[in-house]
Amino acid sequence: MNTNRKNLIVGAGVSGAAIANLIAEKLNEQVVIIDKKSHLAGNSHDFRDENGIMIHKYGSHIFHTNSEKVWNFVKKFSDFNQYMHKVYALIDGIETTIPFNFNTLYNVFPQKLAEKIEEKLLQKFEYNSKVPILKFLKQDDKDLKFLADYVYEKIFLHYTTKQWGLQPDKIDSAVTARVPVYLSKDNRYFQDKYQGIPLNGYTKLVENMLNLPNIEVRLNTDYKEVNEKFDRIFYTGSIDEFFDYKFGMLPYRSVNFKFETHEKNFYQQNSVINYPCNYDFTRIHEFKHYLNDKSEKTVIAKEYSEDFELAKNERYYPILNAENLALYNKYLEEAKKLNNVYFLGRLGDYKYYDMDKAILRAIELFEEVCL
Repeated sequence: MNTNRKNLIVGAGVSGAAIANLIAEKLNEQVVIIDKKSHLAGNSHDFRDENGIMIHKYGSHIFHTNSEKVWNFVKKFSDFNQYMHKVYALIDGIETTIPFNFNTLYNVFPQKLAEKIEEKLLQKFEYNSKVPILKFLKQDDKDLKFLADYVYEKIFLHYTTKQWGLQPDKIDSAVTARVPVYLSKDNRYFQDKYQGIPLNGYTKLVENMLNLPNIEVRLNTDYKEVNEKFDRIFYTGSIDEFFDYKFGMLPYRSVNFKFETHEKNFYQQNSVINYPCNYDFTRIHEFKHYLNDKSEKTVIAKEYSEDFELAKNERYYPILNAENLALYNKYLEEAKKLNNVYFLGRLGDYKYYDMDKAILRAIELFEEVCL
């Protein structure tokens, strides 16, 4: 076992931290992990403010997974509560649950109409199934077509346009499939076996991952400032930036959060409420709900979507469509020519990863490259 081999990890988010831990722990090799930011945990960074509230600096992060491998890995670094995420939306002035399900149906429609539509839905679709909204639009029954048009207009269309700055037909189906009609009374946003929030926050979880004697953490450090030689480099930054944008810049959406402190116990009845058709912001987050923090004040964040601009804001969501994926594939071909440089994470892979998928990717890359 080569304990002198040096590894550089670029990015101290969950992807970088996971692979840093595995290399240091299982191979006993030296790891240097760097990040341009002044803090750990990337966009899942959180902190306790002066009111004792755990603030998610870059928007709400809920951990959820069906993977035993991922769950067993993260549980080594933090205990989790049993929080199960629900999302409400303001639809026709009514706060109701989304994704649109049978409970939503009865909240927004008169009883008789809701009963009629429910009966037709159960004749056509299996109970507990999820139907992506763009597929759901293809109905020939008059009542189901009415429902499909209603859900598309009131929940999907305007929210998606605000969030992505594009019409839905310009966005990859993998993204639009995240907005289904759910034939169920299950109000949870995720149905995964394991769900929760780390009891001491995501930043502490990442800190615990990196708390090994052979891991050196350097914050406020740009990759281009590092002059040492390394045996392996794992890069979780944006792949186009690594190659100095030689083929052009990969498009992303960014998010701007406007934080407000209010002198009340709670601002809203739920951690997240979406505003598909009202206002310029997409949703309001209220952070006290996640860890049941006790404070006489509360902190909310209104979320505004915007295009990513270099040096102005953060990359959040890759804009997945045929043109952008073709550009990414050019960079991927360049990456294959490199020796001992590996890309991972949402920016490195240009993929819309949930946290558990990002960690699973890190575990699988470790097993592929290092074992």
